[in-house]
Amino acid sequence: MKKNVIIIGAAGRDFHNFNTYYRGNELYNVVAFTAAQIPDIDGRKYPKELAGDLYPEGIPIYAEGDLPKLIKDFKVDECVFSYSDVPYNRVMGVSAIVNAAGANFVLLGPADTMVESTKPVIAVGAVRTGCGKSQTSRKVIEYLMVKGLKVVAIRHPMPYGDLVAQKVQRFAAVEDLAKHKCTVEEMEEYEPHVVRGDVIYAGVDYEAILRAAENDPDGCDVILWDGGNNDFPFYKPDLNITVVDPHRPGHELSYYPGEVTLRMADVVVINKMDSAGPEAIQIVRENIAKVNPKAIVVDGASPIKVDKPELIRGKKVLVVEDGPTLTHGEMKIGAGTVAAQKFGAAEMVDPRPFLVGKLAETFQIYPNIGTLLPAMGYGEQQLRDLEATINNTECDSVVIGTPIDLNRIVKINKPNTRVYYDLQEIGLPNLEGVLNEFVEKHKL
Repeated sequence: MKKNVIIIGAAGRDFHNFNTYYRGNELYNVVAFTAAQIPDIDGRKYPKELAGDLYPEGIPIYAEGDLPKLIKDFKVDECVFSYSDVPYNRVMGVSAIVNAAGANFVLLGPADTMVESTKPVIAVGAVRTGCGKSQTSRKVIEYLMVKGLKVVAIRHPMPYGDLVAQKVQRFAAVEDLAKHKCTVEEMEEYEPHVVRGDVIYAGVDYEAILRAAENDPDGCDVILWDGGNNDFPFYKPDLNITVVDPHRPGHELSYYPGEVTLRMADVVVINKMDSAGPEAIQIVRENIAKVNPKAIVVDGASPIKVDKPELIRGKKVLVVEDGPTLTHGEMKIGAGTVAAQKFGAAEMVDPRPFLVGKLAETFQIYPNIGTLLPAMGYGEQQLRDLEATINNTECDSVVIGTPIDLNRIVKINKPNTRVYYDLQEIGLPNLEGVLNEFVEKHKL
């Protein structure tokens, strides 16, 4: 008999696990997805157009809080945990809920979920959200482009809109962000690539995405997997790079599936060494050596630049940071915070008295954000609430620490300055040396 399955997710890894392992698999009947972390996902369906012939009605998506009832109502045999950047006690807490309701708790691994490419693949991941994957990916692309190679990036999924329309997405210009109705979180990942002239793909069906990227109209020599949160790659990598963060020492061994990415890595980049303490850096070094002593360790920093430092020095500033880094990434400091401190802000203004609508809900869900404002914009209403909150806040100026040009999508009624940061390697070994060997090995 078929086993009844619920996939526990957050509109990303869950869909990929379904597509690669369960879609078309007659041994299983996926009765539901459950959703967490992302607002307004539950109550929808994984559409029939993507679900395959076994699911002519599609698959319903419910709130994760309904899990015990769903297990009993659907006579579920197995629940598959399929989202990332969660502490181990949270993972096992969900496991306890599942087991208590009578079902098995399952974690799918790389062998059953990685898709193989016809091109060489470099994967960039991390042990937590906000470690610095994006600037590491950009640095890898820069090195390979100097060698005359065409690199096509593929980003971990963030499909929060029309899933059928988002099956395969290609971004080669800023205009494509509006064309595909991107959320702020998506813009934060795609925009830094396209403004540099890079092509990046994303969407829902990651085998279809891979085949499109391999045959990109501008050419493709290398696939770069730009991972999301702390997930392990969707594609089988020929070179696996993982970024760790000494601002959160010990997290590399206590969050799922971040430790998986660390143990799988060929190269580990210790980022943010310019702003972390020596004791924290040493803890991270020791943990890398403990679980992956064969990995090449690259030391790195993320030096901060701003376009208008005079809007920070001596001013009362509102700091707007990358949303996921503050929410499920649990960071208390981001690029905007570092810039405010470095360039002498008189005060970082607390936005909480000025919160509007869905931004107030975000602070209820994540009460430890503190005096920073996450750039949340999963939908039009949340984006308008972000704009109103910024404009309501009593401050002299706004420090924008997100990777995107926030002025392009919201109207800020006060002076503001953007923060920029790129990966800067320290000493040897470095990524250039690693990539020289990669190019030679694959005869590129």
